[in-house]
This record gives sequence, structure tokens and C-alpha cells, in this order.
Amino acid sequence: MQSPDNASPNPISPMPLAASPMKLAKQRQSLPSQPLPNSTINDPLSASTASLPYRDRRSNPSTASLFASTLTPPGSRSSSPAPGSRPASGGTLMTGSVFGNAGFKHSLLDTAAADNPGDPLNLVLKSFVPHVAVYGSEDVDELVREKGFEGGLWEILRPFGERLQGRVTVRDSIGGSKSWDDFSVRLVRFGEGVELPEPLGGASRLPPPLGTASANGGGAASPRNGGRIAQVEAVVERHLSYAESAFMGHGDRPATPVRQGLDVDATSPYYSLYLRRLLSGIPVAAHETFAHPVASVVAISSRNPAPIETLRRLYAETSQGEKKLPVWVDPEYLRYYVLVHDEERSDITKSMALFEQMKRHLGLHCHLLRLRSSQSAETDDDSIPLPKSEWMTPAEELEILEKTDEHEDFADHTRYIFESDATAIRTFIREMVTSSIVPTMERNVSVWNDQVASRRRGLSGRFMSLSKRWAFGGGSRTSSSGGSNGSSNFESLGFYRPDTPEAIMRKLADYAFMLRDWKLAMSTYDLLRGDFQNDKAWKYHAAASEMAALALLIMPQNMSSKTRIETINGMLEQALYSYTIRCGSQFGALRCLVLAVELLRLRGGSGIDEAVKLGIRLLDERLVGAVGDSLLKERMAVCYASKTGMGSQAWGSRRRKSAFWSVLGAEAWIKQSKFIQAQRCLNEARKMYSSLPSEYGVQKFVYASEFMAQLQAQLKEGLSLHDNGTGRHDHGGGGGEDVEEEVVEEESVPLDRRRSRRMSLITAQGSAGGAGLETAPLTPLVPAHLLVTDKEKDGGNGKTDKDGFG
Repeated sequence: MQSPDNASPNPISPMPLAASPMKLAKQRQSLPSQPLPNSTINDPLSASTASLPYRDRRSNPSTASLFASTLTPPGSRSSSPAPGSRPASGGTLMTGSVFGNAGFKHSLLDTAAADNPGDPLNLVLKSFVPHVAVYGSEDVDELVREKGFEGGLWEILRPFGERLQGRVTVRDSIGGSKSWDDFSVRLVRFGEGVELPEPLGGASRLPPPLGTASANGGGAASPRNGGRIAQVEAVVERHLSYAESAFMGHGDRPATPVRQGLDVDATSPYYSLYLRRLLSGIPVAAHETFAHPVASVVAISSRNPAPIETLRRLYAETSQGEKKLPVWVDPEYLRYYVLVHDEERSDITKSMALFEQMKRHLGLHCHLLRLRSSQSAETDDDSIPLPKSEWMTPAEELEILEKTDEHEDFADHTRYIFESDATAIRTFIREMVTSSIVPTMERNVSVWNDQVASRRRGLSGRFMSLSKRWAFGGGSRTSSSGGSNGSSNFESLGFYRPDTPEAIMRKLADYAFMLRDWKLAMSTYDLLRGDFQNDKAWKYHAAASEMAALALLIMPQNMSSKTRIETINGMLEQALYSYTIRCGSQFGALRCLVLAVELLRLRGGSGIDEAVKLGIRLLDERLVGAVGDSLLKERMAVCYASKTGMGSQAWGSRRRKSAFWSVLGAEAWIKQSKFIQAQRCLNEARKMYSSLPSEYGVQKFVYASEFMAQLQAQLKEGLSLHDNGTGRHDHGGGGGEDVEEEVVEEESVPLDRRRSRRMSLITAQGSAGGAGLETAPLTPLVPAHLLVTDKEKDGGNGKTDKDGFG
């Protein structure tokens, strides 16, 4: 008896929807007419965007450039093969391991997904990168504003940090070197995005530092109430609404997508945007140090009358003044001093002399950046557009979109820069990263690993952990912090101070993760999990468990299947419980589950089943809004579709489950009136069902066929309403009628195909006479009149023989 998912695909039959086309048409006529759901009524995120003037926004090049990334047709994007389609990984071996076959004993970085922009693995590598804070004097910001950049020096430097030129060589903890083509840094405003920790017990909250984004009311939305997730949902909903209006004939329409299914081999642009905005703008939090500045760019210009004194003042402001970072941030980060020379108004000789003086007083971490002070125009010969930042925060993108909606004459935010300035900035950032930032991080990792982490891994470190757990010879600190041990370094305000061993080891693990030393990062995270659990620092514990699981999924594996399953599931379960129950952090729980789903999917094998289980858990937790729910259902279909079976019969594939999730995704999109996305999901479901033999397809299930027909009717009605509203009738309605015609054309093939498939199974058993079986029937032939007589004797029940042929 064959499993429905293991049936051989049919290369001939198109996509049947029901057992009979006449029956399907009859069912459609009997379906009650239901009002189309309106996402703007029930969805608070889209309520504010229901009446947006999309026609005016499309005519605005400022907004159109933002939507260009998601408006690209799927067929024109670069392909990211599923793990089963790569020769190295192969989906040909069935195994109970989470990580598939032996081909995935290598790192995930050896797959094509690591190099494909937009793939979730590539987004993980680009999101957890060193952060560099930019802090310039007033004269520097004035010079940059004269060039047309109101955001100051940070605005002109940020895009070049995301696209580092050339290869960067990094040494790991054992001295091995490896070069990376996609290494990048994140340039941020100094003091922006500070997230305050939650105090324990009845302790009062620590006041925010003066001058920071949180103190001024401009910080990131609180992760406890899901404000950041709501911003991400709002951004993606804007892109979807723009695409719907563009495809429905409101403007210049790209390739019509109604005949396309889900892009299984390449990540959906909307899902990539969702992940990118979710991972952008990582806050400066106490429980993780990814957003803590690894270095700070302290800049002055050649116009400054007292340059050395100004540099010292800027250093004092960032170390001890009002703009000092919170107490849980280590103040001993690298300072990189930059002298911005005005090529048009300053003397290069004086600037060179000043630069030499800076190196004598401040050290070798200095750079002379030569820029033109005049503003570049599009018509200039040597002008190029400033690259757009791919990692802007959702709040920043929403602000740009709202300005566009409020002001029809809002200027195009595309800025231009001289090519000589762009070359100088690229050289500056590459020199800073390769000569200062990476060597400093490598040196700190080596020192912290030798002086702190190695002691905790030995026998004395185990005794130290026991003494902390049972408070042997505990210190004088009282346990007023809500149950933590007396010898704990965890403050009642909810953080570790940067000089404590726990904070140093957390920074060590994060540095190793950013430098892609997965083994050191995973071992350090795993060591910290026990310390944080003993101290009842639950948010620290959740973050350490999350990153330990991600590092374990990326790095090469040598453990047994059972050990890997238990270890990773245990880490993810502890992280999710601490995030949701103990800390109430929806953002942390969402990030943990989404990234784990994607990395498990890339591992292949039964890791795909584990990924879908986590995805179902994510949907059950209701951590996302309507847009995220639909995108995740689409992603579950892609996960199952990427699991290829073994042999010609595709044993072990999950085509039926993939089609089921595609149908759920189509239903979710129709509820939001996103009919283009719903059409793609329905097309993918038909494609998957058509690859199954007729007795295993959806046509044998009456209620499922009726449900899909109902979805198709609602989809056709929605597309026709859009077309009627714009005066175009050749798009939506025609697409629905074409689908019905496809169903009518497809009902004559499956019987012959199933008989040939059964013969191929007998042949595969090694029988030498298997080829001769093709000329003989498998069962005795019965005359047609006898079949009719038997049917009449049975009372018209239409019974067939047990093999299903009739």
C-alpha cells in the first residue's frame, strides 16, 4: 500500500481541482455568495492605510524606489535552491536524523543559501554583525548637510558599511584564518535605540541616560507589547498593498503573476522583507551585546578651529558626559578618530599636518577622509546615487512612507554623491574594519577566552558553579532581587555590570558569533545558560539558549541524531518559555522561532518536519499579525515542498502537506483582500495536488474540493471587483475563467498513469521478467456488461474493486 505522499508525479496531467468539471461547476453555482473580507476593518495595522492615495504614491519616485525590491516578479530573481536540490546535500537518502544525510556534517555556510541575498541564512549572517557608533562634531554635520544629507555623517557612511569592498580575513580561536566576501558592519547613530532592562521584584527602573534615543522618546518600540512587530507588519502590508494596486492595473504593471505559483526555490520578497525588518535595528539591550558598539567613529572636520581639544571633548562626552551609554554597556570600546577634509575650501597641507598631530596624540586608529563640500546633482558627470540602506529600521521606513502620503510633492529621497567621495568612503570603511575593528575583536576574544572562559570550563569552574548554585560561603549581598542567590552578580535592576564574568563571557560569545567562530560561540553560550539559570536572569537565559541553538544549527555536526534532536529542541523550548512566560518578550520569541525554522529547513531530512512543528508552535502562540500569519503559512508550504523524496516514486516527499498549507495561505490572503498572493498559493496547491495520482488527490475529498472551489470563487470575485473599479476586464476575471478551463481539460489521464506506476513497482523488485508484465493485465479483464450488471445488483452504489480502477 503506497502512501499518498510517496506517489509518483504525473508529468502529463495538469492540475485537477475536483473529480468532475461538471460537478465542480455545479458546486460553484450552489455556493452562497459571501461578502469579501476586508482587512481594513479587522486589522488595526492596515486600518490606517486603507484610504492611502496609492495612485499618487505610485507617481512619486521616492516611494516607488522603496517598493521596487518587493515588486520584482519572482521569475526574475536569482534562484536559491532548496537543500534537496543540491548535489552535496541530496534529498535521496531517507534518515531519521534532524540533519538529513551525511552531506550536512558540514557547515550551513557551505550551501548556496549563505551567498544568496534575501535567503534567511544570508539575512542571519548580515544581521548579527559588528555595530559601529558614529559621533561627529557640529562642524562635520554642517559640512555633510551642505552636501544634501540632513542626517549628518552617519547617513552618508551607513550604506557603505553594509557593502564592504573586497574580502575580509578573520582568525578563529585556534588560529585558523578564513576570508569572507560578505563581511559587513552596521553604522548607527551614537546612543540610538537603547532598551532598558526590566527590574526584578519591586526594584525601581533605571532612568534612561540623557541624550539617548530612549530618553528623548525616539527609541525602539517596547518588545513586551509587540510594538516593534506591529511596525514590521505595517511596513510589509504597505508593500503588499502597493503590489496589489500595481498588478490590478492602477499603474505600470510588471509581469502578471496570476498564473504563477509560490516561488519554492527562491525566498518570497515579502518574507525576506519581513525578516530583514525584524532583524534590523537590534536594540542596545542588556541581555545581549550585538548592538553594543564595537567601535565608535569620532569625527571632526578641517574647519574646526581647535581640533585636538574638540576630539578630547567628544571622547569625554561619550565616556563620562550626558551622552554616555548605560552602565551595562562596556565603555572600553575602540575609538576611531576621523578628520574630514574639505577638498574645496580647506588646505590639504594643513590637514595633513593636523592628521599627523592626531596620530601622535591619539594613536594609530585615525583616518583622513577627503570629501567635497558641494552638493552633487543627478546631472553631474561624476555623480552616482547614494546606495539605499537595506537595513533601515521599520520605524524609519514607515516615517518615509507617511511623509509621502501626507505630502504629494514630497521630494525624492534619492541622494547623489560624487564618485570620488564614494571611493574615499569605501577605502575608509575597509581600512577601519580590516586594520582596527577585526584585529581588536580577535584580540579581545583571545584574551577573554584565556582569562575568563577557560577558567569556567575547568574543574575549578565547575566548583564555582556549584558554589553559586548552593551559595557555599555566600557573600553579603542579600537576595532582594526576586530569588537570585546571595553570591550572584545579577543586579536587582535587571542586568550584569560589564566587568562581571557573566557579562564578559556573553560579549565573548557574541564576538565569536559575529566573527563566525561557531564552535567557540556555541560552547560559551552553553556554559552561560547554566549561570543565568542559577541567577534567575531569565531574559539572559532565553537569549543565550536561542543563540546556542542557532550556532549549533549552523556549525558542522558530529553528534548522533538523537543527541542533536534533544539538545536543539531543549534549547529552543527553554528559550521560548523564558521569552514568553517569564519575560513577556514577543519579539524575542518570534525571532527565536523564525530563525530556528529556517535553519532547520536548510538542514534537510527530517529537519523539515521539525521546522514545520516549530512553525505551527509559532502560529499557535499568536506572536504575529495577519500579514505575518499569511507569510508563515506560505513558508510552511515551501518547507514541505523542499523535501524531495527518494527514487522515482518520491518516497518521503510531503507534497500533500505542502498543498494543504498553500490552501491555508490562500485563505489567509483572501481574508486580507490580497488576491494576487492568494492566487499564487492556490496555483501552488493545484500544482502539488496534480503531482499525486487521482485517487490520492483532493478530488476524492468532497469537502476539500468544495472548500477550494469556494476560495476560487471568492478570488475570482475579488479580482473582478478590482478590474471593474479600474475599467479593465482582461485581468482578474479572465484568470478565474482560465482556471475553470484548465480543470475541464484534465480528467482523462490518471487511470492509465496509475496502472503504469504499479507495473514499475513490480519491475523494481528485481524480476528479470518484469518487462514482459507490461503486455499483460494485472487483473483478469471483465466484460463491460458484467460490470454494469454487478453495479445494478449492488443497488447502484457504484462499488469498485479494491485496487480502485473500477
